[in-house]
Amino acid sequence: MHVRWLTAFLDFPAAEFGSEVTFWRAISGSTVSPPRGPSKEFASLDPFNGDAHLRVQRIAAGPGGTHLDMHVDDPASAALEAVALGAREIADYGTHRVMASPAGGRFCLVEWAGEKRRSRPIRWPGGTISIIDQICYDVPAAKFDAELAFWTALTGQDAPGDVDRHTLTRDPDLSLQVLLVRSDNASGATYLDVAASNLPVEVERHEDWGATVVERRHDQVVMADPTGRRYFISARNPRTGA
Repeated sequence: MHVRWLTAFLDFPAAEFGSEVTFWRAISGSTVSPPRGPSKEFASLDPFNGDAHLRVQRIAAGPGGTHLDMHVDDPASAALEAVALGAREIADYGTHRVMASPAGGRFCLVEWAGEKRRSRPIRWPGGTISIIDQICYDVPAAKFDAELAFWTALTGQDAPGDVDRHTLTRDPDLSLQVLLVRSDNASGATYLDVAASNLPVEVERHEDWGATVVERRHDQVVMADPTGRRYFISARNPRTGA
């Protein structure tokens, strides 16, 4: 499968949609595209340079979440390949296929529309540089090895790392990198990760927009946005993701 582009999709309940879009637009330094879709439920968070790699969706039911869109030439044939590798097809909407990985991680296969220009990190007042550049799958420990094998086969990317954390080798032409983390939780979860040059300053900027600190780690802070959605801010190079 030739993955042409990656997009992180934020799925928001209708009651939270407006405030959530405002928060994520602000911390990513984006503008919001005109809405699209049958019920005007989709929009892109357009960066000031490059092609969009963050999108939002208003959902009718459920708590929402985060999922990955993989942009390919032919979603139908890509879905067959993914199923052969162990994925499960959840829905076929014609324009895109909703899939689940062997461990249950949600992703969609969508038709590539020519996206190719990676956005650059933003230098904020105060000097910190940051960008949302990573999507993290927390994978239950018992399913981790199978999940790692699935993602490396599906994308054709290696996954160097230690026992518990593997980042798929980043294609310099793609907007996001994918991180798999072995988890003690019985069910998986998906999070966005912000790379920041100055962790304390970046955390303060997010707090100013209504986020709260959940946990401080050595080189990472677990955050909750104003409605409680968790995400990470990491001390990584915003230009390379390392």
